[in-house]
Amino acid sequence: MSEKHDIRPGQSIELLKELHILTRDGQLNQDSRRKLKQVNHLYQFIEPLLQEVLQERSAIRLVDHGAGKSYLGFILYDLFFKTRSDESRIYGIETRDELVQKSRELSARLNFPGMSFYNLSVAEATESVSLPETVDVVTALHACDTATDDAIAFGLKKKAQFLVLVPCCQAEVATALRRTKAAALARGPLAEIWRHSLHTREFGSHLTNVLRCLQLQAHGYQVSVTELVGWEHSMKNELIIARFKDLPRRHPAERLRELLGTLGLEELEGRFLTPE
Repeated sequence: MSEKHDIRPGQSIELLKELHILTRDGQLNQDSRRKLKQVNHLYQFIEPLLQEVLQERSAIRLVDHGAGKSYLGFILYDLFFKTRSDESRIYGIETRDELVQKSRELSARLNFPGMSFYNLSVAEATESVSLPETVDVVTALHACDTATDDAIAFGLKKKAQFLVLVPCCQAEVATALRRTKAAALARGPLAEIWRHSLHTREFGSHLTNVLRCLQLQAHGYQVSVTELVGWEHSMKNELIIARFKDLPRRHPAERLRELLGTLGLEELEGRFLTPE
């Protein structure tokens, strides 16, 4: 496949160079071609959601949590937002100030005026007057440990129409499983699922995402889970898309509470059984 087929029409060559997808002389090697395909594949999931927002609103308010170098935000802006003449805006939220400064400088160089970057924690972002009271889309791409949970909490607080999450490592549930393992083994054979350390980590990761889905459903969201096909280089290949439908809340909340009780993880109710 020739390189021109890997780059989407209108895609900024300068941006792709800044993101190190293209070399300085504009070439694609095998690794960067794979990265570009991965980015474009993720965009295919998000673009229809942006179109849905525009069926109801004249502009889009998208918040990217744990933005890092704002890789995702820049690609979304380049492919969808930059040609719009409305008030659509992408907000990048990141706790490392040096990355925030670099993103601000890059957006200025590329003349991407509809991007804003803030050095804020999730709690600070939730209360910040720099962000709108409600948002349309919340994204979190490979946000580590509890950062995905923080993005969910932000999205719920801001009444987001969509949440698009690619979770990364999360140690909190695995740590709780490890701490209660002896008691769980004494109760019955279910704890054999996570008896061994490797299984504790893997089961904890899987369980975390199950709990996240139930949490979103308990707030009226319709949730779909799929593989983020194309991210072959990453073990973290799960894509969670939540769409607010104002669905019944009671049953998923009960299932969440029952699941935590069955596994002896009642201590995590405060994390996942969040109030409306």
